[in-house]
Amino acid sequence: MTALSINLNKIALIRNSRDTEYPSVTMHAARCIAAGAHGITVHPRPDQRHIRVSDCFDLAEMLSVEFNIEGNPFAPAMKSPRRGVSDYPGFMEIIRQIRPAQCTLVPDGDAQLTSDHGFNLQRDGDRLAPIIAELKNLGVRVSLFMDPEPEQIRLAKAIGADRIELYTGPYAEAFGAKQQNAVLQRFIDASNTAGEVGLGLNAGHDLNLHNLLLFKNSVNQLLEVSIGHAFTVDAIEMGLDACIKAYLRCLQ
Repeated sequence: MTALSINLNKIALIRNSRDTEYPSVTMHAARCIAAGAHGITVHPRPDQRHIRVSDCFDLAEMLSVEFNIEGNPFAPAMKSPRRGVSDYPGFMEIIRQIRPAQCTLVPDGDAQLTSDHGFNLQRDGDRLAPIIAELKNLGVRVSLFMDPEPEQIRLAKAIGADRIELYTGPYAEAFGAKQQNAVLQRFIDASNTAGEVGLGLNAGHDLNLHNLLLFKNSVNQLLEVSIGHAFTVDAIEMGLDACIKAYLRCLQ
């Protein structure tokens, strides 16, 4: 069965809209786990617009499932823009202290609303290679956020990544449209390349209860999906427990 990792960024975003600790990120993590989620994902950005540094440490203390922390490995330390919120120590320092089961490296910038493209390893591979080696020495599995481009995927293996996470935004955008099959084929080809070179395969971004089943049944050896935005909306409509179970049915 493909593992379901729930991204809690949107829960934190709702909390941050008020000067409060409600809704609780750790409480929602516990409820997701109790309902059957296999993992928890967070993406602490330097501006701490949703997940905060303190959330990462709180989750690390209580989680009984796999913890995946996403972020830009080149993000430096930054003073917090909010009173009462701890400073951002730099993404790599968070990982060094917590040592999650998995670290997903993402080439996002501060101005991006959300992650919207994978790494260009012809440009960034040499900078990433020593970071990947450090993470693996810490006992952290390394996944790279990638577009479905076979040549780039081969480079991910060459610089030491354990897995890739395919950026599925283009698939979600094409789902139900005339270009759906052509776009999906790109992801099938990418999954085949990952299998050929010995990379584990994750996927995430804009996957939901409508498009997930086709994707899961089409690509090969899909180990994990990370779902946050759609999960949050679906949980409001369906209830959290029913929502988790619906996603798990897609992944069986």
